[in-house]
Amino acid sequence: MSAPPATALAWASADPYAAALRAGRGPLFLRRSDGWLLPLEVERWCARADRVDLDVLDRCEGTVLDVGCGPGRLVAELAARGRAVLGIDVSEAAVDHTVRLGGQALRRSVFEALPGEGRWDTVLLMDGNVGIGGDPRALLDRAAELLRPGGLLIAETAPADVDERVHVRITDTHTAAGAAFPWARLGTPALLRHARGWERAGQWTAGGRTFVALRSRSASSSAEAPKRTALISSQRARKPSGESPVADR
Repeated sequence: MSAPPATALAWASADPYAAALRAGRGPLFLRRSDGWLLPLEVERWCARADRVDLDVLDRCEGTVLDVGCGPGRLVAELAARGRAVLGIDVSEAAVDHTVRLGGQALRRSVFEALPGEGRWDTVLLMDGNVGIGGDPRALLDRAAELLRPGGLLIAETAPADVDERVHVRITDTHTAAGAAFPWARLGTPALLRHARGWERAGQWTAGGRTFVALRSRSASSSAEAPKRTALISSQRARKPSGESPVADR
């Protein structure tokens, strides 16, 4: 499957983004054509995982793929816990930062061929990454391809009830990098509307951030649903499988 070129190339070649990651701070925004700016939380992304992040990571099961891992705080935290985890990002600066923190990461789009397809236990779409590609349904379909049957997707949604497709550029307010590319913003109700073929496994709000957990369907999903929902609620993580897709590079 090929990557959506506009989105992948824009982030990969965005000098303001790379500069912000190297500095560990913004300001950095996604700029819409009408001038509207969406702030990007570079300082939080470059810091250690906070208590809200840790709660999300406690809910992860088995092997974890962090899509759009950015500078790698979540990958590094899971790796420090001894979990099998891989980050992917189209930005070389982001991948380099993740590796320096001690995590494994590849410079790749989620829509390209990836290690362990169909065998990941958990896929993460954090920090607005549910907007990747500007087509939520296509992204959800791709996540289902990456997960094992009955696997877990945890997505961070916009705190507002929003469902929009936009074209944006990456900017530090002085420099807008590259061509405009498609992006999406989804609140929880919108994501659940798009999640046809998925089972709802939980939703919650913490620290002003909102999250949804979805379970990919499998032949035995109906029988397993109560047990798996209890697992989400208790925030217990399964031990990584002996057959780790992280090593399948």
